[in-house]
Amino acid sequence: MKQFDFIVIGSGISGLNFSLSASKKGKVLIVTKKKIIEAATNYAQGGIAAVLDKLDNFQKHITDTLKAGAYHNNKRAVEYMVKNGPKEIQKLQNIGVNFAEDLAKEGGHSHRRIAFVGDRTGHSIEKSLIKAVQSNPNIEIWENTFAIDLLVKSEACYGISILQKGRIENIFASAVILATGGLGQIYKHTTNPKISTGDGIAMAHRAGAKMRDLEFIQFHPTALNAPRKNKFLLSEALRGEGAKLLNHKGKRFIDELKPRDIVARAIYEESKKGAVYLDISHKPAKEIKKRFPHIYKELKKRGFDLTRQKIPISPAAHYACGGVKVNLKGQTSIRNLYAFGEVACTGVHGANRLASNSLLEAVVFSEVISANIKKLHTSKAPKFTQIQKFAQTSNHKYLRQKIKKIMWEKVGIVRSPSQLKAALNQLESIKFTPSRKIPYLETKNMLQTAILVTKAAIKRKKSLGCHFISNMRP
Repeated sequence: MKQFDFIVIGSGISGLNFSLSASKKGKVLIVTKKKIIEAATNYAQGGIAAVLDKLDNFQKHITDTLKAGAYHNNKRAVEYMVKNGPKEIQKLQNIGVNFAEDLAKEGGHSHRRIAFVGDRTGHSIEKSLIKAVQSNPNIEIWENTFAIDLLVKSEACYGISILQKGRIENIFASAVILATGGLGQIYKHTTNPKISTGDGIAMAHRAGAKMRDLEFIQFHPTALNAPRKNKFLLSEALRGEGAKLLNHKGKRFIDELKPRDIVARAIYEESKKGAVYLDISHKPAKEIKKRFPHIYKELKKRGFDLTRQKIPISPAAHYACGGVKVNLKGQTSIRNLYAFGEVACTGVHGANRLASNSLLEAVVFSEVISANIKKLHTSKAPKFTQIQKFAQTSNHKYLRQKIKKIMWEKVGIVRSPSQLKAALNQLESIKFTPSRKIPYLETKNMLQTAILVTKAAIKRKKSLGCHFISNMRP
């Protein structure tokens, strides 16, 4: 029986940051289904929000967060996050994250408070955390290891079942931490990496954990509108630095610095009349290249010049504001099971996330290690039978595309009661038994997560934040 003090599922900012803190209390195992660098954190461009300027204050940041979240937020969680933000930024600096000297401003913020590293802030944070984790003797890392399910009995979690090199086994721990990230891959158009298949939410739901606010899916307003499976994100920081949103007539149609849900819906509606563009070409080319080097290079690879052209854009699924319900200590409704980062719902984001609050939430709450986490003696863990085999199934690629299409068309930026009910009927009619291969297990999780999101959307009858209900017919 393999026993650890902590098992962390996921290798993004929340999982790595928690692991570093937890390593002071015991042996930590990080389980990640790909390479350790493959996490949504690695793709975060804009930055991390915190009160770092003398002219700014906690109350302003709290108010901005509540306003963006349509006041659906857990105010205590917001206050906790904001007030602990500056010291967590300092800790990141201490492990080698070289933030710029100045601060950026993004939509929904009343002040410049975004700490950033060029236009690849997440990548810089991820690299620094990985370096610290890899050099820590109390942390073990298992890459290419898929967490299949949580081992739960009598509403307590004792470990996880994993698939590693075609073999299934059970491993045990005093505490299991879900840090699996988001669910964007359930949508046809998303800025999320391929790994974001809702695994943590599906696993937690199968184990009986409570969920909250799953209907609130944030659609990023500005993703490159060009043929590609995954949409390339054009950071909110571009608009913070003066980029304009233009319709097919070259006219502005929305205040670019409004919260994301408002901007995304405005672009969605405007795109029905013709193409929509993001334009920062009025700024000096040298300034653009210096501030947004990664975005500039990536667009050049795709045949666009940020310094000279209007860039065609469209919204894309970006961030789950809800997830596994947790308290301020990251505790779920299941004993010994914790959740941090995008998979969790602390209530911080409410009905719509304020830009650059996600990395802040991940680093602040993952730092909290509950005082009641104690070593679990192996003799106390009940026996769990290992999964022997999986049945073969139909083509998972076809099923994935079907799920994505249903969600994008019927549970997307603008929703209607009739469309939501149709989506649920279509999703529940999909019969699917996974095989012992990761893509099939992911597809099973995608289907389960899509159904949960749709059911949550059906329950919320009125528009709020990201969840926008129209009475349009299908």
